[in-house]
Amino acid sequence: MTIYFYKVDREYGCFSNFSPHDIQVEGQTWKTVEHYYQAQKFLGTDDEPLMAVIHAVATPEAAAQLGRDRSRTCRRDWDVVKTTVMYEAVKLKFLTHADIRQILLDTGDELLIEDSPVDYFWGCGAERTGDNHLGKILMRVREEIRQQCGCGELPSERTTDF
Repeated sequence: MTIYFYKVDREYGCFSNFSPHDIQVEGQTWKTVEHYYQAQKFLGTDDEPLMAVIHAVATPEAAAQLGRDRSRTCRRDWDVVKTTVMYEAVKLKFLTHADIRQILLDTGDELLIEDSPVDYFWGCGAERTGDNHLGKILMRVREEIRQQCGCGELPSERTTDF
């Protein structure tokens, strides 16, 4: 069985980057993965001050809107690093929050697909022909956590330096 997820208020909503699960990176708490991800687009650019604005906004929707502003200057290497940034943030989210980590592990070996009707990179798109990079990251994180659990070790630290 394939597991489709998208909206936070639906089953498997915790797989969404908009889910209300904070992460801590380099001593800074980010409200959601979406907040962190969108802010990273501006690291090292003239628009780097926007990172603090994104950090402070109340909702992941507002963070996404700011991060998708085409009038802003995105970092030059963004297309190269964006999947790594997402992977690190998603992995941290599931290592930090035991409740959703268990939900992820309970999916077994099921295929995980972000059922976004508009996103063909992170999700499957309206025709379900998209790349589903978020689903692939979740399955990778699930496998890595399984391997760590097999060793009897899961990081208890809520922060990381990536």
